[in-house]
Amino acid sequence: MAWPVTTTDEPARHERAGMGPKRHQLIQRREAVGHTQESLAEALQVDRTTVGRWESGRGTPQPWMRPKLAHALKCSVERLANLLAAPPATLGTDSLSIGGRAEAPPARAERRADPDNDITAAVAADSAESALFLHFASASNVDDTLLEQIDADIARLATDFVSKPLSELFREIGALRRGVFELLQGRQHPYQACHLYLQAGRLCGLATHVALDLGQYTAAATHSRTAWRCAESAGHNGLRAWIRSVQSLIAYWQQDHRQAAELARSGQLYADGGTIAARLFSLEARAAAAFGDSANALRAVSAAAAAQSAAACVVDLPGVFTFPEAKQWTYAGTTLLALGSRAHVNRAIEVSSKAIALYESAPQQEQSSGDLLAARLDLSNAHLAHGDLDAVQANLSIVLDAAPGRRTASISTRLQALSSRLAQPAYAGSPLVLSLRENVREACSRPALTNPPEPAK
Repeated sequence: MAWPVTTTDEPARHERAGMGPKRHQLIQRREAVGHTQESLAEALQVDRTTVGRWESGRGTPQPWMRPKLAHALKCSVERLANLLAAPPATLGTDSLSIGGRAEAPPARAERRADPDNDITAAVAADSAESALFLHFASASNVDDTLLEQIDADIARLATDFVSKPLSELFREIGALRRGVFELLQGRQHPYQACHLYLQAGRLCGLATHVALDLGQYTAAATHSRTAWRCAESAGHNGLRAWIRSVQSLIAYWQQDHRQAAELARSGQLYADGGTIAARLFSLEARAAAAFGDSANALRAVSAAAAAQSAAACVVDLPGVFTFPEAKQWTYAGTTLLALGSRAHVNRAIEVSSKAIALYESAPQQEQSSGDLLAARLDLSNAHLAHGDLDAVQANLSIVLDAAPGRRTASISTRLQALSSRLAQPAYAGSPLVLSLRENVREACSRPALTNPPEPAK
């Protein structure tokens, strides 16, 4: 007589064979979104057998893989957790039903686990999880070659910023900055992320200079705050110091001279080499002179010269990131002129002339048109203080003849200040002064440096 046999369901048999219950809901979800095991494995960048282990209950996705798996299955991570949950275990084992009672099957050999095979399989599964995490940890949306190219592009833009019109540069600066921001939204090795933050900070610094040259100080301040955040994320003192120098510039041209001096002083905490110390001392000197602190202004002028000499053998980033000797003397001229005594004005003529000579003897790409015009205007003001109107005319004519695209917001501000001095009663009735005032007025009425036009569609 044949005994009526009732077997248990599939999950229970898998469980006894060393597997968890089969995840039918997970399989159904995969099929519902149109994935095969192979296509899902490809989307997750894992082996097909890994998906098979998840579905058979022999493995469980690691926590870092679950958001990616949920995305592939078009469900939430919480819903995925439900799909992965094992169904209740089936009661009993393979059995015979005799009169409603479960009896052990006759003459069946007892299954015995093979401990050697069990540990071998466990070690293999364990190593597969490590391999999966290795892939996760190694994934990056950048490589060192790309980082090198971005560095080269930043160096080129910084160099060109010194001598080329802003209209040729600002779109490329913005595009490269946005590209680095986008890369930072991906995944990189820690050292690559640090490098990208440094690049983003430098590009935000260039954007700050663009806004400064246009006289858009609120936008400049926003860029500088983002640059500072990037410098903090990169842990880069050189960039921290340079950003403080740019923020000092913003405060100076907003007429907050005390804040400008304080920002320059605070930047010295991070000055760890190169010409940045000379830049910060020069900014402090000019700002201190503007609010009448002659002692600190003169101290900072001397400190800037000493720092410049000490940095002579140190290589900086090129262009706008460095602070050449010619620029140091340009700042010194403005500082001494603001102090106002005859001796200081004479010294201002000397150092401004030295700045011009250094710039004009430098290679074309290192000749800062803005600093050359600023030094010429300082000379015009110094000669005006001595009543030498012919020297005023000679230097002012060079400024007025410069292309409007070379005239930044700061040069326009300096021109307007000179025009006000020419309007003082002491010069009333002078035909030459009247002519100079008219020339300045006419130059200031022409469009200077403005936002570059939109490219042709």
